[in-house]
Amino acid sequence: MKRRYSLHLYLAGAVAARAGDEMSGPALMLAGFALAGSATDASSLLAGVTISAAVGGPVFGVLLDRTGRPGRLLAGALFLYAAGLGLVLAGLGRLPFAVSILIAVCTGMLGPALSGGWTAQLPRVVPGDRLPRANALDAMTFGAASLAGPALAGAVAEALGAPTSVVVSAALICLALPAAWTLPDRPGRGRGPRPGSVFSDLAAGIRVIVRRPPLARATLTSTVSCAAQGMLTACVALLGERVLGGAGRGAMLLACTAISALVATAVLARFPRSVVPDTIIWAGALVQAAALALAASGRPAVLVVAALLAGVGEGPQLAAVFAVRHREAPEHLRGQIFTTGASAKITGFALGASVGGPLATWSVPGTLALASGVAALAALARFAVPSTNVDSSGNRSPAT
Repeated sequence: MKRRYSLHLYLAGAVAARAGDEMSGPALMLAGFALAGSATDASSLLAGVTISAAVGGPVFGVLLDRTGRPGRLLAGALFLYAAGLGLVLAGLGRLPFAVSILIAVCTGMLGPALSGGWTAQLPRVVPGDRLPRANALDAMTFGAASLAGPALAGAVAEALGAPTSVVVSAALICLALPAAWTLPDRPGRGRGPRPGSVFSDLAAGIRVIVRRPPLARATLTSTVSCAAQGMLTACVALLGERVLGGAGRGAMLLACTAISALVATAVLARFPRSVVPDTIIWAGALVQAAALALAASGRPAVLVVAALLAGVGEGPQLAAVFAVRHREAPEHLRGQIFTTGASAKITGFALGASVGGPLATWSVPGTLALASGVAALAALARFAVPSTNVDSSGNRSPAT
C-alpha cells in the first residue's frame, strides 16, 4: 500500500523553497554590486528575476494542470530555478552584463512555481476537512520565508561573501526537491495527452478568474495590496536612515511585519472557520491602509507599531486568498489559477516598488500616504466586480 504523503514534508519543502526564493533576490543584488560594481546593475538583476514572473506564471500553471505528475514538473522547475541562479552568478564579471540580465529574466519566469504552483497541490495532500487549517499553515511558510530569506542573505554575504549567498539560496531551493518530486499524482490523469492546446487552457483559466466574482475580487484586491506593499518596501531604507538612525535599520521594519504576519496567521490557523475568507481579504487591505497612514507620521515608535499592524493585515489576507482559490478553482485549472494569481501579485509588488522608489526621494511621508490610498482602493476593489457568476455555457447567475 502506498504511504500517504505527509503534510509535514509538504510544509518543510515549502519553507525551504520559499526561503531560498526570498533569499535569492537580495543575494543576487548583493552579488551584482560586489562583482559588477554598480548599484544600478545590482537592482537590474533583482528587477529581472522578479518582473518576468508575470509571463511565466500562467504558462507554467497550464503545464502543471496538464500533467498527471505535477510533483515531477514542480521539481524540475525548482531545479531549473536554482540552476539559473548559479548561471547568473557564474556569468557576473565574465559575460556581458546583458547576458546575465537575460538569464535572470528567464530564471524569474519560474518564480511562481515556488509559490502558487506549490500551494495548488495542497488539496491532494490533506483531506477536505483539514484543508482550512493546512491552508493557514501553508500561508505561514511565506511569512517565515520572508523573515528568514533576506536576513540569511545579509548574514551569509557578510560572513562568507555575496557570491556564497547566491549559492546558499540555490542550495535551499534544491533541498525542497525531494518534497516536490514525491507530491501526490493527479488521480486519473497522465495516461495520455490532454486534448486542446496550451493557449486554449490559458484562455480558459483567465476566463474563470475573471468570471467568478470571488476569484476576481481576491485576485484584484491582493494584487493592488501588493502594489502598496511594494511602495512601503521602497521607503524602508530611507525610513531607517531618517527616522531610525541608519538605513540598515529599515530592514527591522520588514522583520516586524513578517513576525506579526506569522503570529496573526497562526491565530487564524487555530480558528480557520471563524471568519469568511472573502471578508478577511478586504478587511486585511483596510488594516494595511491604516498601517501605512500611521507610518507616514515619521515617529519611531509609531513607525514600529505601523509595521506590526501591516503584518496583521498581510498574513491573514494571504491565507484567505489561498482559501478562496482552493474553494473556487476547478480541479483541472487549479495550478494555472494559483500561478496566475502569484504572477499578478509579484507584478503588483514590482510596480509598486518601481513607483515608490522615485517618489520616496521626493517625499517619504507623501509616498506612504499614497500607498495607504492604494491599499484602501484594494479594499474597495470588491465593489468593482459584479456579483454574478458565469458558467461554462455563458449563462449568468447570482454569485453565492
